[in-house]
Amino acid sequence: MGGIEEGLVVLAVVVGLVGAIVQVIPGALIVLAAALVWAVVTGGGVGWTVGVVATLAVVVSAVAKYYVAGRYLGRGGVPNRTIVVGAVVGVVGFFVVPVVGLPLGFVLGVYLMESARLRAQGDAWRATWRAMKATGLSILIELAGALVAAGALFLGMWRT
Repeated sequence: MGGIEEGLVVLAVVVGLVGAIVQVIPGALIVLAAALVWAVVTGGGVGWTVGVVATLAVVVSAVAKYYVAGRYLGRGGVPNRTIVVGAVVGVVGFFVVPVVGLPLGFVLGVYLMESARLRAQGDAWRATWRAMKATGLSILIELAGALVAAGALFLGMWRT
């Protein structure tokens, strides 16, 4: 793989890492795609090792982020339907208020659902705060998987 092609792979990794933080695009999947493209084009033991490590890192982080966040919310008594409503309102908010509409919509959706369910403002805010922390935790887990995949890719690039 030439310098320009590797530069495009690095650019895709940077976009993916930003996406893992901002959560507007599937960041970890973009990093994985870049690593797999590099692995297939490069081939050999290093290329295939990078492909396997990157795939495992992204798959494990994807499973872990839902498992850990779900357990955290379950222990806090926040039902799944509240998170689904928060996500839907977040997506609507993304289109209504560009850039900040997604997190604002998520928080508003969770708060409104929990306020209606619990009938107490303080309890609704506590549940909303717990949902926000679980979301932050899932972002960190996805970012960790993307960073491991990117690290494997950069190490592989350095070795070839």
